[in-house]
Amino acid sequence: MPKGKPNKRYTPEFKIKVVETMHREKLSYRETARQFDICDHDRVAAWERIYLEEGAEGLYIERRGRKSTGRPPKIKKEEDLIAEVQRLRAENAYLKKLNALVAERVRQEKKHK
Repeated sequence: MPKGKPNKRYTPEFKIKVVETMHREKLSYRETARQFDICDHDRVAAWERIYLEEGAEGLYIERRGRKSTGRPPKIKKEEDLIAEVQRLRAENAYLKKLNALVAERVRQEKKHK
């Protein structure tokens, strides 16, 4: 497609008419695209797939752009944040005690050598 030429947009009603005409007249994708002046017969195939899977209502859904990559980040409540701070403080205290015990053992092993 040449630069600067916008993509042609089709209304949901037009898409439904195209798919239903194709079925009624038993046309191929290429014949249907030619009859309705649609530049790409694959577009007709995509509309038919949506029509058969989701019904005519499926053609009203806007499908351009990127899909969401996941759910939005969870917003933590104040109670959750307080609980997390307490857990982290307890973990930090445990690690400090463990570090002190390891340091004491290393010091005693050096003393006995």
